[in-house]
Amino acid sequence: MYRLSPNIELLFTEAGDYAARVRAAAAAGFDAVEMWGPTGVDAPARPKDLPALKAALEETGTQLTAQLAEPRTQFMIPPWDHSEFFRKLDEGVGIANELGCPRIVVGSGTGFGGWKRQVQLDKLVEIYRKAVAQIDGSGVGLVLEPVNVRVDHPGALLDRTAEAVHVARDVDSPAFGVLYDIYHSAVEGEDMAAELANAGDLVHYVQLADAPGRGEPGTGELDWPERLGILRAAGYAGPIGLEYYPRTESAASVRRIVDWAARA
Repeated sequence: MYRLSPNIELLFTEAGDYAARVRAAAAAGFDAVEMWGPTGVDAPARPKDLPALKAALEETGTQLTAQLAEPRTQFMIPPWDHSEFFRKLDEGVGIANELGCPRIVVGSGTGFGGWKRQVQLDKLVEIYRKAVAQIDGSGVGLVLEPVNVRVDHPGALLDRTAEAVHVARDVDSPAFGVLYDIYHSAVEGEDMAAELANAGDLVHYVQLADAPGRGEPGTGELDWPERLGILRAAGYAGPIGLEYYPRTESAASVRRIVDWAARA
């Protein structure tokens, strides 16, 4: 069975603060959660009471599977000053280690119309080689997320799984991989089986939501037993982040995907 990790920015919000959401997720049967930025630098993430969050994770035996890098730097936009990203990366790794989180999600930001696309991808490779070297030995990995530009992230540079894979291959580090988000990929019209076959073992994390609408599985048009079967056939055995906007109360919204995941 896949280990499902509810996103506590979107799920179990009815419980209260982030520590209470961890406890609510644990009470609903989950032993993992994910979140966005720990210090709330980038909206819509909000600052966390990190000692309280750590206490809730430890008290419930819950694993924090992923957090976002802060800030979400617009790498390609002049004047190309990435110093704040690298400064906050050290802080983020320290927080991840404190909370027992093994990975930080990174992105590309928006593209820049003044450069050819390949030049921008090469620049991302350069940035992330430096980032991986900076955090070497920390035990924390980075996962690069391509996002859809059709609905949620217009202007983003990385909107194709294959290009994120290209960047990850060129970074060439076991501490750097790809976040494959089933929702973003579906919105972009990608062939999931083909993308995963091309990515191979570079997929280090997976997230999901239904499409269209980014609601819980069963509210859109995706065939979830089929999708999870494709994921299993591709060899992915890691956690799956539940990053969706629930249409019903959180615990109720996950029931179908829990059942499907159990059979995948």
